[in-house]
This record gives sequence, C-alpha cells and structure tokens, in this order.
Amino acid sequence: MALSGAEMLVRVAASLPEKTGKSLEEWIAAVGKSGIDPLDQRAVRQWLKSEHNLTKPQQEAVAIAAAKEAGWAEPTADDHLAAQYAGPKQALTPIYEALLAAATGLGGDVAVEVRAGFVALNRKRQFAAIQPATASRIDLGLRFTEPPADERLKAATAPGQSTHKIGLTAAGQVDAGVEALLRAAYEQNG
Repeated sequence: MALSGAEMLVRVAASLPEKTGKSLEEWIAAVGKSGIDPLDQRAVRQWLKSEHNLTKPQQEAVAIAAAKEAGWAEPTADDHLAAQYAGPKQALTPIYEALLAAATGLGGDVAVEVRAGFVALNRKRQFAAIQPATASRIDLGLRFTEPPADERLKAATAPGQSTHKIGLTAAGQVDAGVEALLRAAYEQNG
C-alpha cells in the first residue's frame, strides 16, 4: 500500500539521525542559525542541498518542519480551492461545480482530492482532473488507456495524470458528450 505524503515525511524525518547524523529538531535549529527565512521553503531546500547534500525527501521534511516551526500552516483543501477560483477565475466556479457533479455522479467510489493547482478525481487511480487554466477556461483532464473519438479531445500531459484534455468556457458545455468522456475515463481507470 502506498504511503501518503504526510506518512512519507514522518518516515523520512525519523530516518534523519541515521542517514544525516542530525535529528529533525537539530536540522530545524540549523535552518534557524543559517539566516535563511524558514518560510522561504525554496531557499531552505536549496541550502540543504548545496551545503549539506540532503536528498529531496530529506529537504522537504526539514523545510516543511522549519516553516511550521516559524508559524506556517499547511493550506487545507478549502484554502487550495478558494485560491484556484479567486479573483478573475471566480467566474469559472459554475463550470467546476457542473464537472464535479457529473464526475461524482458516476459512482460512489469517486474520491475527490483538492491539490494546490487542480482537483483530482480518482477511482483506483486518477481518471480526471479539473484545472482553472485561464480566467476564462477550465481544462478537464482525462486519463485514457483507449481514448474515445471526440474532436474536442487534445493530447495532454496535464493536469494531473491526464492523457487528454478538453477546454470548457461555460457550464452549459458540460453536456452529454462531456459526461460520456468522463464515464469512459472512469470506466478505464477502475
């Protein structure tokens, strides 16, 4: 069974003394003494890599812990969703809601995971992703093993694990054709 990101960070943090000679607490203190802003996770990670040769998982564990120690709170799913549809992208909310309703209506096994830049729709694996691409368009990413014939589908590598995507600019475009594409992706990833 795969570990969640949080579980992986706990394991990496527990292995730090053996792998690096310092505990997580000692690394947090080292970040504090470095003069780097602990809330600047990119700078902290670069310092941990260049000065201490920590691996990416070790950098992540230390940078997140140092930021939390400095008062940073990890964004919630609601925070991510609010940020995705803030400002000019707020007008895309009805499209998002129509897509979410269509996807979750496919079956009781649809899991919704809100990420920083998109919403993943999973079954046994991710079958779709909803991403506010511009102020006027949402991209519906779909993962196919055998893509159906539909002139609106374009080959893609994002959002999420998509193999194809379709751009939507109005809630009314979430029609029977889009629902059929969602169903095909759902069925191919179950």
